[in-house]
Amino acid sequence: MSLLPRTATAPFCPSEVKGSIAIDPGLPLHRKLWRYAGPGLLVSVGYMDPGNWATDIEAGSKYGYGLLFVVLLASLAAMLLQTLCVRLGLVAQKDLARACREHYSPRVNRFLWLGAELAIVACDLAEVLGSALALHLLFGVSIPVGIAITAFDTLLVLGLQGAGFRRVEAIVLALVLTIAGCFAVELAISQPNWFGVAMGFGPSLARLQQPGALYLAIGIVGATVMPHNLYLHSSIVQTRLLDHTEAARREALRFCTLDAVVSLSLALLVNAAIMVLAASAFHASGHHEVADIEDAYHLIEPLVGSALAATLFGIALLASGQSSTFTGTIAGQIIMEGFLDLKIPCWQRRLITRALALVPAYLGVRWFGDGGIGKMLVLSQVVLSFQLPFAIWPLVRFTSDRALMGEHANGPVMKASAWTLFAVISVANVWLVATVLG
Repeated sequence: MSLLPRTATAPFCPSEVKGSIAIDPGLPLHRKLWRYAGPGLLVSVGYMDPGNWATDIEAGSKYGYGLLFVVLLASLAAMLLQTLCVRLGLVAQKDLARACREHYSPRVNRFLWLGAELAIVACDLAEVLGSALALHLLFGVSIPVGIAITAFDTLLVLGLQGAGFRRVEAIVLALVLTIAGCFAVELAISQPNWFGVAMGFGPSLARLQQPGALYLAIGIVGATVMPHNLYLHSSIVQTRLLDHTEAARREALRFCTLDAVVSLSLALLVNAAIMVLAASAFHASGHHEVADIEDAYHLIEPLVGSALAATLFGIALLASGQSSTFTGTIAGQIIMEGFLDLKIPCWQRRLITRALALVPAYLGVRWFGDGGIGKMLVLSQVVLSFQLPFAIWPLVRFTSDRALMGEHANGPVMKASAWTLFAVISVANVWLVATVLG
């Protein structure tokens, strides 16, 4: 134990990496774009984790291409919210957790902190289950053994202690490209109905009125717009070192917003690809009840007619689970440092989060069996959706505050859009609770 780090160290400690990536004003445009790229990519990882897979696969198998518009609208909502995070981080030079600590009472902050921690644990539960399932499918280990193996991803965090923030961004980029590449090949093999895909992106209230569709739609929103990503993004954009001039701030806002939109567009394509694959492979062949990732893995090969499809599916699932390991650790440090003004070694932070996720994962597998993984994944995303309004409220309040944001405060259109989104998500959650209790 004496060899383990005793302090919070880069690249996972927000205060250590703040301003660590210099942006030379004299760089040509393409090199500036490259230097600014990265924070949006780390955020996008949370939008394509195993929890998204469960909701997208179940929605695609049950309703075909019909709920693609929910993925599109959820991704647009995510772009709006992450843009607000960019503004808060670059203009106010505060992450969302720290801004809450400075403006709210200790009681309110404790409530928000616990909610944010619950969101991280729910997200980590999805990563544990997804990674364990990928190990089971690819290498034949049992699900409980796969869950135990995921406990050792703390070693990945230890291996990066003291490294630069760009190292994490590079690793995540490689994992994201692996996921995207696997699904590009999957779609080429499955040959979906592209006219049906285009029609699925058209919004329709009638499709949401189908039995179980709204529950899945809320799960898709929870899987797409993750509350801890709002804390994460508002902090990591501050890794870019800026001149203290208005021109430099405006340039940073443009480039970091572009980075977020492009990265989340990639996440949109991945999520849509998962649903399209499920619709073309399962729904079109009459398999309307595929709710588990394991069932999807075993059915893809005979339905699509290619063993490669199943292998790529498993590889993408493993990459999806591992890529979220890094961002979950960074988000955890941001939340602890922001709300509690507390720093602990990053491996301890990772171990605590993973331990809290391992317990419900083991209990769930013991209770429901291996076939219950899909249900637990969807449930974890619904939990995330419940936590979302408690992160959106302070984010919109702070970015609309002229005393804090100056001329960069939200305008009337942005405020109206953000509050409308807050209202829609809150009403949907209330409806879901009423439905479940009823």
